[in-house]
Amino acid sequence: MTANSPSLVLDQRAQGPGFLRRLLGNISGAFGLLLVCIFLLVALLGAAGITPFPPDKQTPIDRLKPPDAPYLMGTDLFGRDVASRVMSGAANSLRVALVSVALSTLVGTALGVTAGFVGGWVDNTIMRVMDVFFAFPALLLALVVVTVLGPGLNNATLAIAIVYTPIFARVARGPVLSVKEMEFVLAARCLGKRPLGVLLMHVLPNTLAPLIVQVSLALSWALLTEAALSFLGLGTQPPAASWGVMLSESRGIAERAPWLMISPGIAIMLGVLGFNLLGDGLRDVLDPRMRR
Repeated sequence: MTANSPSLVLDQRAQGPGFLRRLLGNISGAFGLLLVCIFLLVALLGAAGITPFPPDKQTPIDRLKPPDAPYLMGTDLFGRDVASRVMSGAANSLRVALVSVALSTLVGTALGVTAGFVGGWVDNTIMRVMDVFFAFPALLLALVVVTVLGPGLNNATLAIAIVYTPIFARVARGPVLSVKEMEFVLAARCLGKRPLGVLLMHVLPNTLAPLIVQVSLALSWALLTEAALSFLGLGTQPPAASWGVMLSESRGIAERAPWLMISPGIAIMLGVLGFNLLGDGLRDVLDPRMRR
């Protein structure tokens, strides 16, 4: 394989300080990276229990306090600190998003790469099954899965993974169909390399750029889907903190205590916005056709 082969070009473009410099030079990428870093910091603090107050601690005498010291985001109907519950909810949302997207990435990429590389009836079988999943709206399919498995954080994670697996399969399959016919892949085959080695060493690296972008976008969708399932009572179960649960609990008293809905709502918006902008920035940086 020559130094100008696509896999080496991709590797050189995606690594090193130049990649980070280009990402920070992209307005969408830089702002998205900032929001994602803030979200990760808040989630890690929430997971470590480093919050202003215990998230589940009830203080009836302080119920429905508006935002003010020491409750910077106010308190809820049970006297729990909203800021602490937002931080704890960020940790739960991050765990669901990371695990579900990791599962869907591994399974979907394996299916898509296999379908594109092998072709024939294997390709047709895998992609027709994926098309069946695509026939259902994402949230509706997640609702069906959780309804069958039962409510809970783990089942919601599995449902989200199932929903987004076909997307990764389709994203991975596309580049494989073109890359497997390129000269350096044909050369590797002529040199006697095993099909699995050709797939792992020469074909798979060329699917990484679109997959990295898709992972960032899928994380934003996973956050939104987890919040929706929790809002409907099928995801995180009270008294555990979740942005969707907090929105659901505030419905009846939103006019009296609007901060209960505003705080988790803004958290969801910023989390989704951050991953979406980061995905746009990564697309611009990794795709040479998008670079000016």
